[in-house]
Amino acid sequence: MARSAFWASGCIVAVLAEHQGSGVLIGRSTVLTCAHVVGAADTIRVAVPGSSGERVCQLLWSDHGLDAALLHITQKPEAPALLPRMSTLATDRPVADCEIIGFPRVQRYGGGHRLDLDQYTGTILPMAGLIRRMMVFEFDRPPASEPADGTSPLAGLSGSPVFADEGLLGIVQKVPRGRGHQRVECLPLQTLAMNQGFLEAYGASTGHSPPRLTELSSPAINDLRFEREYAEAVGAAYRRTRIFGLDELSKRDSEWDLDTAYVSLEARPRQGGSHDSPGPLPHVPVAPELPEAGGAVASVPKRIDDLLAGRPRVLLRGEAGAGKTTLMWWLAAHASAGTLGPRLDQLNGLVPFVVPLRTLRARGGTFPTPSQLHSVAQLTADDPPEGWAGRVLKAGRALLLLDGLDEMPKHDREEAHEWLSGLLARFPGTRCVVTVRPLAVEPDWLKSEGFEELSLLPMTGADIHAFVAAWHRAARLDGDDGENLDDLERDLAQQFAQNRTLSDLARTPLLCAVICALHRLRQGFLPETRWALYQSALQMLLGNRDKRRKIDAPEGISMTVEEHLQLLQRIAVWLVRGGQAEFTREQALHQLKRALPGMPRVREQGTPEDALNHLLNRSGLLQERGDDDFQFAHRTFQDFLAAKEFVEGRPHPGGAEARP
Repeated sequence: MARSAFWASGCIVAVLAEHQGSGVLIGRSTVLTCAHVVGAADTIRVAVPGSSGERVCQLLWSDHGLDAALLHITQKPEAPALLPRMSTLATDRPVADCEIIGFPRVQRYGGGHRLDLDQYTGTILPMAGLIRRMMVFEFDRPPASEPADGTSPLAGLSGSPVFADEGLLGIVQKVPRGRGHQRVECLPLQTLAMNQGFLEAYGASTGHSPPRLTELSSPAINDLRFEREYAEAVGAAYRRTRIFGLDELSKRDSEWDLDTAYVSLEARPRQGGSHDSPGPLPHVPVAPELPEAGGAVASVPKRIDDLLAGRPRVLLRGEAGAGKTTLMWWLAAHASAGTLGPRLDQLNGLVPFVVPLRTLRARGGTFPTPSQLHSVAQLTADDPPEGWAGRVLKAGRALLLLDGLDEMPKHDREEAHEWLSGLLARFPGTRCVVTVRPLAVEPDWLKSEGFEELSLLPMTGADIHAFVAAWHRAARLDGDDGENLDDLERDLAQQFAQNRTLSDLARTPLLCAVICALHRLRQGFLPETRWALYQSALQMLLGNRDKRRKIDAPEGISMTVEEHLQLLQRIAVWLVRGGQAEFTREQALHQLKRALPGMPRVREQGTPEDALNHLLNRSGLLQERGDDDFQFAHRTFQDFLAAKEFVEGRPHPGGAEARP
């Protein structure tokens, strides 16, 4: 098996009770083992590999008929394990390359007083124990010679987990007679999943219902191998991010770990009847928190992590730059890696399908079928086994993340509604998060599909403080003068505390990052209005960016700030009028060809293709999302530039707008 034994060892414990046995963590503090190992012991302890000392356990449930018991570790392990996927066999054919890991007597050392893990490979024989509802595991080779005293060399292995790849199928119970220690009989998880006592005890210990068992067969085991590759591809795509301002002021072109920039923001469930509008988000000052205007009593805001935990389907509203896409990336990266904390641990191990809706619109494609879900985000991964996505969805192991519903035209949103409704009706166990701007769709738009609505709130004073600290921490990682950054960070924190206007401008992560960058560039002096803030940000990006980096017109074109803005505004206003956020090279060239006749200085330097290459490579405002898919670095800048174009009312060559 390609599965890492190091991964598995983190969830396996030695159980020290009436007998010494083994056990497996099926919750962060919940151990499954055999009832005969616990026996009538007054004190139950477990030893967790990689943790110092032993942990005292409470007996939650025991069934001697099933020979199974659940323990709760009263002191949590130092490092929570990456938990195995609870599974069941869906085949009557032998399943090879399975393994058992535990603490048998034969593996003891130090004079027989110290325990160590042992690992056995073998084949599960589904038909061998079918009538008795046992799972039979046959070793690939004899596990050990029988000791002279006649005891089993496998003593201590009771309660050990049985794995098929990363799927936990059951626990070892006993060694049958007459088989020369070549077989062990095991309790399958499928039997436990039908026991009411087990279900109640599991819920009491973890606070959750047991997950649906993943069905394993030979194809499904190939699925698990592919999912490791897919998880790596998700991590590569979404675990790194650019932090606004740092890539413009940085000594190196680089990306930062997403967690460096991620701040868990507050959100609030939508209140009131079906006709209530979310309305504008309230002001949240940096000074002590104030009640809402009018003294209205509203639900207490909570961190988005807490609100997502108990809601399998969420429509998340948030204004531009509020961190919606960052949240989706963060969920995808951590869910696939199994590293979400206790509040969201039910998402660990789910398979994330990220669907950037703006990309669908730009490509002019249809909504994906189940087999196409993995490819929409253009991850660097091989093709999955045939039928893989359908099996993931059917098993309820999918985390569907639809980002940017507002970035589709209104008629396309209704088509998206129909597509999503059909998909969820076919696969009702799918968890789903959809992001949208506050007023892009009416309240309860997805209520019939079981969605609850949450609204991201403006950053609080504590959030702004945390974000400023994270931004400057990333700047220090870039190798900048730490002492100067310390002074700038303290000065900016003081300005936020004393200037309500400034704190209002920093209500979203994007604008807070803009302020951090401008504060650093201007050594403490900041614009005082949102319009001036955007203007200053564009000056920073378009004005002296290449000069600071000592780059001299590598595309053979140089532009003033105003010339940059003219061309970028032209593309932005066309996107807004068309209700989209992404464009192809051909579409951009069409817009530039219409704009360049009125810009002789730029036209004389090169072709429209040269001008487009310059904007893509040098402006810092456009980025490539895939093959021939481009967009503004953030939707906020697209909207600002379009609004600026509308305000200025610049006549467009060639008359009315036309879509190519």
